[in-house]
Amino acid sequence: MTYEEEILKAREEKDTYFKNSPHAPLNETDKVRFKGLNYFSVNEDFRFVVELKEYQEQRRVQIITSKGPLQDYIRFGYVEFMLPLVLKSLTVFKQLDSDYFFIPFKDKTTGKETYEAGRYIEIQHVKENKYVLDFNTAYNPYCAYSDRWVYPLTPYENVLDREISVGEKKYKLD
Repeated sequence: MTYEEEILKAREEKDTYFKNSPHAPLNETDKVRFKGLNYFSVNEDFRFVVELKEYQEQRRVQIITSKGPLQDYIRFGYVEFMLPLVLKSLTVFKQLDSDYFFIPFKDKTTGKETYEAGRYIEIQHVKENKYVLDFNTAYNPYCAYSDRWVYPLTPYENVLDREISVGEKKYKLD
């Protein structure tokens, strides 16, 4: 299976989950009308193998959520990657008492083509301290689909001054 086929298959599986799962963020009325999520085309140039560089002091931080309350995370480290001619970095956050790493981010598509609160990426461990950072897998937090959900908003340090025109787009029911 090619890289693009893998991404398209994962998107299809996510659509099936959203349409059929009782745990999906859509309500029953929206599931009836749901025809699939909106995505940019797959572009392998936005897939990077990166080193997770741990901060010497991994401090607990509070991130504001979509409904206002704060949630605690560990400001764990950062990853660096190259966009055309520019080295960029994003802070990696870790849930307390877990090995779950995530990166909330915004870019120049935010609020236009993508969800106004930003999108998330989960980095995938490959070996030793190497991870895959794949913007093609960028997704909206569940609060983009329903106000029943609460998710952390993107901290200022993870706002990119470039367009990341891959991954999930803004959710539209029709």
